[in-house]
Amino acid sequence: MTPSSRCPEPVPRPAGFTLIEVMLVMLIMAMLAATLAIPLAAQLQLRRAEQTRRQLDEARDALLGFATIHGRLPCPATLASRGLESFAAGGGPANGACETFHAGYLPAASLGMSPVDAEGFARDAWGGPGNRVRYAVFGGAAINGVANPLTRTYGMQSATLAGLGAAPHYLYICRDGAVAAPGNCGAAANQVTRRAAFVLLSTGVNGPSPPPPASDEARNLDGDAAFVAREASSAAGREFDDIVQWGAIHLVVNRMVLAGRLP
Repeated sequence: MTPSSRCPEPVPRPAGFTLIEVMLVMLIMAMLAATLAIPLAAQLQLRRAEQTRRQLDEARDALLGFATIHGRLPCPATLASRGLESFAAGGGPANGACETFHAGYLPAASLGMSPVDAEGFARDAWGGPGNRVRYAVFGGAAINGVANPLTRTYGMQSATLAGLGAAPHYLYICRDGAVAAPGNCGAAANQVTRRAAFVLLSTGVNGPSPPPPASDEARNLDGDAAFVAREASSAAGREFDDIVQWGAIHLVVNRMVLAGRLP
């Protein structure tokens, strides 16, 4: 074979990726990112929920500390009170008459808690204006002839240990709001407890949005003495992301005894 009849040498392939290969890589990376996005978002929500539980634990300790110092639990704050406890007209520590007992906010400014927002309220880990920590306390009723015994100075002393122990109920914590009656849990099997002296509530990630009517989340905001605490759920018609913490009356009494405030 003569030199002129030889086959031409193959042209070397350019180094690097072709446009199609680059597009395939980008498509694969986009698919991986999409599959990771949901778990990462879920992890973020779990971290915020756990942080909020710690915040509510700290708030519970602050409330118990307030009780041991002042001989009573504080009244809830209202939107107009800028994080301070709010008494009804003519009310005060001497009679424990709160502006609201079941539909207020944690009086973080009165408790000396930090951090608080510009209005003096504590917010949960989601941090929006609709995520201010809510607070309810047993009141508006008498025990052993003493009105508002938990929020009036020395009210628990006047009600006596025996009277506090014999009270038929305090605030209710229910398992399911759908079967609860107004102001209580209905059937005894639906009760987690009926002896909560106070309740702390985070409305969760959907805090700024009004809950569906008659939902368990709506029950937690209706201003009565019953609250719902159950596992978080995204099931249609059963959505629930509220975080509920409470202090039982025996815990409050125990702290008061240890502090020399009772009997």
